[in-house]
Amino acid sequence: MQSVLLGPLFATREMSLLHADQAMLGRMLEVEAALAYAEATIGIIPRNTVGPIASACDPNRYDTAELGKAAAVAGNLAIPLVKALTAEVAKRNSEAARYVHWGATSQDIIDTATVIAIGKATKLLDRDLKRAIKRFLELAHRHRNTPMAARTWLQQAIPMTFGLKLSRWAALLSRVRISLLKSAAEASVLQFGGAAGTLASLGKNGRKVAKCLADRLDLSLPELPWHAERDRIANVATSLGIVIGATGKIARDISLMMQTEIGEALEPSAPGRGTSSTMPQKRNPTASAQILAAATIAPNLVATILASMPQEHERATSGWQTEWIALPQLFLLASGAIARTAEIAEGLEVDTNRMRQNLDFSHGLIMAEAIQMALAKKVGKLKAHDLIEFASKRALKEKRDLFSIILEIPEIIKAVPEKQLKTLFNPLSYLGNTEEFIERASKKARQSLEGPFSKKRKS
Repeated sequence: MQSVLLGPLFATREMSLLHADQAMLGRMLEVEAALAYAEATIGIIPRNTVGPIASACDPNRYDTAELGKAAAVAGNLAIPLVKALTAEVAKRNSEAARYVHWGATSQDIIDTATVIAIGKATKLLDRDLKRAIKRFLELAHRHRNTPMAARTWLQQAIPMTFGLKLSRWAALLSRVRISLLKSAAEASVLQFGGAAGTLASLGKNGRKVAKCLADRLDLSLPELPWHAERDRIANVATSLGIVIGATGKIARDISLMMQTEIGEALEPSAPGRGTSSTMPQKRNPTASAQILAAATIAPNLVATILASMPQEHERATSGWQTEWIALPQLFLLASGAIARTAEIAEGLEVDTNRMRQNLDFSHGLIMAEAIQMALAKKVGKLKAHDLIEFASKRALKEKRDLFSIILEIPEIIKAVPEKQLKTLFNPLSYLGNTEEFIERASKKARQSLEGPFSKKRKS
């Protein structure tokens, strides 16, 4: 995912930078500096040690390649980083070097850096999610009366409007956005428990230091450390998987609508976008393909994190480590999928004429249910179904329109006069609660964009 060749296909540049080695080191060092500040504030370590420790917490001072090699031996990145940080502090103040990482454990630093990353990464995703939702809402309003064929099992079913489909996309993204923001807010909690979650190394001052540290890092203070209880992380991972899956649903619809034989909507065009290396006439759904690839990969990453939840005792042997790979990958995939969805939303080309042509493609068969329901009021549901099924099969066999076939069936015409039939064959006459659904979904989605879902809860 960090490949300069393939990375841009699946992740945004900002998300890649957020998960780059230097950024990860920076977050860990931010926690170390905040720890020194908190402990000095409570009186655990001398106040004059904070400056030398904080000044050494610059990721540019450290060799990431060497730290990576050392981490392979130590088992995690925090151990060699703390060693390197201590040596860097010692260059300035040997006394201050004695208090680096005081009372903390490796997992405290890595987990806290992880939840900081979750917060920052979620803000990036939220920005693009809001772009997509807002644009789909605008399009839903514009196309609230644009008729098209609803499809079930990939077959034409009954009429609907494109505005309804767009409002469903907006509502879907709105729901998964709320879930993601909630899970990220719930995960934005400090991890600080020391060796085994008791903070015994800080005596009776552990909770005071933890509160000061949480405030310094703008994180919530949990009721207790959570080294081996990974529900918050798993919840974020699951939310990410669902968000990516939601973008995949939209991408699937778009790619199907772009088929030559359908041609109802197209991804935005740009030089070199959607072209074929051999067929100059093609316009491929390349953004949708990238989204769908992410939606295929994501469930396995979510499963990896869920599978790592049964962890041993107070701190585990391997489940924790799987998150280091799987969680960043999920954020990277989500960034690309959501950004591509926003791009599609903002540049979607809609062919309303083609939508109407496709409605007429079945020569009236798409109105079969409407005719059946009107007929059922007179002859009963089962008999009406049998009569319209007979007429539909005959229309298909004889390659004629359903209206003309029905006119030749006295039993139907007697119950449903020709004048009423003409009205029933108008797709816009059979839209049910479409307008209400669009309005309600749009209103709720708009309200959610203004809601306080990203606020952290302090305890």
